[in-house]
Amino acid sequence: MNNEKTSKYKEAGVDIDKGNAFVEAIKDMVAATHQRGVLGGIGGFSSHIAIDTNKYKKPVIVNSTDGVGTKLRIAQMCDRHDTIGIDLVAMCVNDLIVGGATPLCFLDYFAVGSLDLEVAKAIISGIAEGCRQANCSLVGGETAEMPGLYQEKDYDLAGFVTGIVDRDAIIDGSDIRAGDKILGLASSGLHSNGFSLVRKICFTDHRLTVNHYMEELGCTLGEELLKPTRIYVQSVQNVLKNYRINGMVHNTGGGFIDNIPRVLPRGCQAVIERGTWRIPPIFPLLQRLGEVSDEEMFRTFNMGIGLLVVVNEELANDIAHHFTALGEEVFVIGEIVAMEEGNGDRVLIRPPA
Repeated sequence: MNNEKTSKYKEAGVDIDKGNAFVEAIKDMVAATHQRGVLGGIGGFSSHIAIDTNKYKKPVIVNSTDGVGTKLRIAQMCDRHDTIGIDLVAMCVNDLIVGGATPLCFLDYFAVGSLDLEVAKAIISGIAEGCRQANCSLVGGETAEMPGLYQEKDYDLAGFVTGIVDRDAIIDGSDIRAGDKILGLASSGLHSNGFSLVRKICFTDHRLTVNHYMEELGCTLGEELLKPTRIYVQSVQNVLKNYRINGMVHNTGGGFIDNIPRVLPRGCQAVIERGTWRIPPIFPLLQRLGEVSDEEMFRTFNMGIGLLVVVNEELANDIAHHFTALGEEVFVIGEIVAMEEGNGDRVLIRPPA
């Protein structure tokens, strides 16, 4: 009777045996991400993490969730699925660390029309790599096969990260003051935002393909668009062991214009000086092809800066050198100035002198 039910379910488009085989196939790569404190392996109904009470005196649990957005469509167009999981982890953990938290564990939600084991394993390998880069344990997830809701080769991803921070170490921007310097850590490219506009410009308006070689980029369009989001966890944590950071911004959807005000105290304005960092060629290429204004570029894309770090002026050079020693490309891109409440924009982007 059970076999008959299983067979009917399979005819409806859901293969339970294939799902079980997938879980078995990824067990080793998931286990390889486990950090100290993980109790048990995957396959249960929930996961457990032990908190180090010697390290955290007043622990605060921090949670974040995100997806990859329509960058997924680029992976599907390229038929390359081994890096999109890095993007998923990055979008979650980079949001977490700007508040001073340490990522502990990560879970994914993977929804498909029809489960392709090779594609699925490639996706999970990317998620595992992202967790490795973030020193974060991949402790579980959900794979949902949903024929009729997704086309056969379509899939969607969502990620969930839990982190921890001591209450006294939370970074919320309240320490930001006029005179502080703004450091910008280079992005690896577009990261994972603005892809609806990217796809419109490249594939609808100009009818390019992912295999189109772009002289300006030195690679195919697909290779450029699929560059995984940079994960800043280890660099930020290393710096926080040695220096006080007043505020941090993960520069994603909304760009400079909408993200920086999220950490600015009242009476403060961020002044960003264009020309103080190298803007990767993908951005001027998109601006030219799409005839996009400067304002919209800075409100849609990261423009080559994936993380902004606000620090005391006297520490700016030392912190910048520390980030550089950790392998980050870092620039002093602006400063915090005083402004009257309601008088002017919270973020001013000055053109090059």
